[in-house]
Amino acid sequence: MAVIERPPASTSTMLGAGAALSVVGIWATWLISMRYSRGGMLTPLDLSLLRFGIPALVLSPFLRRTGLWPRSAGTLPLVLMIVGAGAPFFQVAAFGLHATPASAAGVLLPGTMPLATALIGMLVLGERPDRLRKIGMLAILAGGLMLLIGTASGAALTWRSYLVLPFGAVLWAVYTHAFRRSGLGAFEAGALICFWSTVINLPLIPLMGSNLLVAPASEIALQLVPQGLLSGLLATVLYGIGVRMLGATKAAAYTAVTPVAAAIGGAVLLGEAVDALTIGATFVTGLGVLLSTGLLSRRRA
Repeated sequence: MAVIERPPASTSTMLGAGAALSVVGIWATWLISMRYSRGGMLTPLDLSLLRFGIPALVLSPFLRRTGLWPRSAGTLPLVLMIVGAGAPFFQVAAFGLHATPASAAGVLLPGTMPLATALIGMLVLGERPDRLRKIGMLAILAGGLMLLIGTASGAALTWRSYLVLPFGAVLWAVYTHAFRRSGLGAFEAGALICFWSTVINLPLIPLMGSNLLVAPASEIALQLVPQGLLSGLLATVLYGIGVRMLGATKAAAYTAVTPVAAAIGGAVLLGEAVDALTIGATFVTGLGVLLSTGLLSRRRA
């Protein structure tokens, strides 16, 4: 039997961090594209069809290895993965994102997801992070609260922003832990999530309608890359690689950098206003990420 050599721990950490940080740029692009789609013809179901349908085709060869429902992964982890990162998550996120500026959405969705992942790890799975990582989690929470306090008196955010997006973060956190415990590889998990999400989406077309056949080709092309190729395919695989190499909580922590990228992108591409408090909130969150990853901790958990 051939012996498969595992890369050194330092190499795994660097590769995992690189994969997780790559997801940051992709997610920021996705947040901006979701905001941009609000004024177009494509519906959330159309975007979901693009996001999962294209990767389902690209990753279909990996289904030959696992089958459509691999028993080795367990029924509950598979269900939680599909709900937490598949079509149900997408519809929840789309409902909140269409009512939220990209800068705020970056804090309320990917910015709070690391905190949700850490809390599930501690309260449900018995993880015990050290003091610095706990401080980092509190900093991520503080960054979110700064944004909420600064926008509470304005009309920019509604209950959809405050409640729906953090719920979406919890769904993704559930997926993160479920994937970690499924034993599946990043490509196999991505193939299963995209396939079953497409199965969920197709019967909804007669009920919810679709504009894919009548929308301008230019609008579809603008969403094809951020939805199908970047967010649906690359981000799913890269995030899975990050979770496999770093662990669920640490990989999730890196993605809290997304608010900084989303705020800058929203200001440059969509002309959204970014005030001093929003900038402060994003950088407090970024500091929380640095501490939450455990890079500065003496005891590596």
